[in-house]
Amino acid sequence: MAYQSFHQEYLQIPPITRAYATSCVLTTLAVQVDIVSPLQLYFNPSLILKGQVWRLITNFMFFGTIGFNFLFNMIFTYRYCRMLEEGSFRGRTADFFVMFLFGGILMSMVALFVHLAFLGQAFTMMLVYVWSRRNPYIRMNFFGLMNFQAPYLPWVLLAFSIVFGNAIIVDVMGIAIGHIYYFLEDVFPTQQGGFHLIRTPGFLKRLIEPHNIEDPSYEPLPEDRPGGYAWGQDHQQAEGVAGDVPPEQPGQD
Repeated sequence: MAYQSFHQEYLQIPPITRAYATSCVLTTLAVQVDIVSPLQLYFNPSLILKGQVWRLITNFMFFGTIGFNFLFNMIFTYRYCRMLEEGSFRGRTADFFVMFLFGGILMSMVALFVHLAFLGQAFTMMLVYVWSRRNPYIRMNFFGLMNFQAPYLPWVLLAFSIVFGNAIIVDVMGIAIGHIYYFLEDVFPTQQGGFHLIRTPGFLKRLIEPHNIEDPSYEPLPEDRPGGYAWGQDHQQAEGVAGDVPPEQPGQD
């Protein structure tokens, strides 16, 4: 009975979020039981050119071995990825997939110059940034210490990275690429003479979206309560909790 309930809940997770979160968990488990090594996963342009093309993907799927680092990063990744897919990208699975490609390609290009080994945390920061800009009026409560509007969330996380001595280049990259996507998708098309530069190919829509069948009785996680939890909700307004600061990524070159 419990398995059936879990299976049903799992299948109700939107497809892109389900695929990405599952791949991150399976990759971490594979490293934990010594099936693969992080050395086989990290971003290495020289080895990619020699045919190890899987590194273009696997470097986004590993947040470190099972522990607090992995847990915190996965909470942020799952939470904001799911809220985006169930919110502003609801019914637009192919568009969300293109956002993944856009962010992944730009981050890989930047990584050629800044020598980062794993890009998962930067990718998570990109998701957080886009979500925060598309939900500007949501109030966030951080550990009960401060209240702020959602657009400040990426900068609060960046500040905590500085306080804890983490490499801020990871967060800065995620914020910068998140802003580029937000500007091209949400700002530039609304300006005089503007248009959509990021377009989803028709074949992707035909390939992905016909299979995106949603249970009509399913209610997605509300975007005014990150993660679906009623943190500090009152009769006037729901406040989301930003949660814990994602710690430093597992390694760098």
